[in-house]
Amino acid sequence: MGIASPTTCVAEELWPQWRGANQNGVASGDRFPTQWSESKGVDWKVKLPGSGGSTPVIAGSHAYLTYGDKDKNHLAAIDLKSGKTSWSVQLGTDRGNKHRKGSGSNPSAVTDGKHVYAYFRSGDLACVDTDGNVKWELNLQEKYGEDTLWWDLGTSPLLTDNAIVIAVMQSGPSYVVAIDKTSGDELWRTERMLDAPEEAAQSYATPLNVSVDGEPMIAVMGADHLTLHNAKDGKQVGILGGFNPDGEKFFRSISSPVAVGDIIVCPYARGATLTTVNMKMLAAGKGDEAIIWFRDDLGSDVPTPAAQNGNLYLVGDGKANRGQVSCLDIETGKAKWQVQLPKSRQGYSSSPLVAGNHLYITQEDAVVFVVGPLDAKNPALVATNELADNEPFTVASPVPAGDSLLIRTHDYLYRVSGQKK
Repeated sequence: MGIASPTTCVAEELWPQWRGANQNGVASGDRFPTQWSESKGVDWKVKLPGSGGSTPVIAGSHAYLTYGDKDKNHLAAIDLKSGKTSWSVQLGTDRGNKHRKGSGSNPSAVTDGKHVYAYFRSGDLACVDTDGNVKWELNLQEKYGEDTLWWDLGTSPLLTDNAIVIAVMQSGPSYVVAIDKTSGDELWRTERMLDAPEEAAQSYATPLNVSVDGEPMIAVMGADHLTLHNAKDGKQVGILGGFNPDGEKFFRSISSPVAVGDIIVCPYARGATLTTVNMKMLAAGKGDEAIIWFRDDLGSDVPTPAAQNGNLYLVGDGKANRGQVSCLDIETGKAKWQVQLPKSRQGYSSSPLVAGNHLYITQEDAVVFVVGPLDAKNPALVATNELADNEPFTVASPVPAGDSLLIRTHDYLYRVSGQKK
């Protein structure tokens, strides 16, 4: 393996949750690699001891990720400089996977820089400090009811100022719960049983921290509805239905919404629709009047869109639009440009990343396409990067680490620095 020149990672490096600090899939900084391969531009590559689909999160000098190994859930700290495991702790029993893309460790951890919070398909939720000491553990399914999802848990926890928030949206007990991040005690719990048929009642999406008129709120998408909840007590302050007007039974929700200011964009209908909502109007009880724009000619079923500078970046993953990358004006829904990635039987389960002046899109065989420059009138495909671990399925999203990227494939974790532009 070729070793690239040293990369930098500042002491206070932080990518605290799956889609970054602002939950919009945008990295800070402007110098990231655009080209790499197994033999060039790889700083290190480490084989992970177990299976998992969680995206790494970063605090300080370490990345944190989860996996299942020897029938146990694990949370591990990976040194960003060397790739070596600094510590790994067991957190309950690994329940394995139902779907070939899944695992018992699909949800990504979250971190506030001092503690890391991990959640698993088994229902286990735990707080571990950055030295690997377990501070508290609980099992949501033992406390609130069993998992009734048809497939593998995918919802990641959400970190607020004082709580870890989990949205459980399924055919059985559905709720949103806030757990005190210091003690592990319940702060509030709100029922969320909504009128959605069969599998449409199930969601794998992750909730969002949003603000309406300066009040912290939590947006939850799933079960054919968007709901807004007061972050302090969980009370529902807004609700919008109509995402499934024909009552389709199998409209389970995977892609999460993305929010910018008062605007939230909600992919739905297995990638067939996009609904964009003014959250201020929704909280004011305006219902359908809060819808800003709607499109039923493009969407995203699994990858969650990225948003930056008034632009929405979308990766199509249906049969008709697989590999179609679209940039939309987030306020109007009008397309600014589109790029068609090379045709392939491979799908897209990871979410796109905006890093520097480029968009990074990861295929399920770990090929990463780089589109840009994003400030050009007509961005184009500028690089196609392959790695040796092309075993299906890469589902984790790439994340920034200093001026390099971390890429979790099926069996390995890579740090790539490559060539920068």
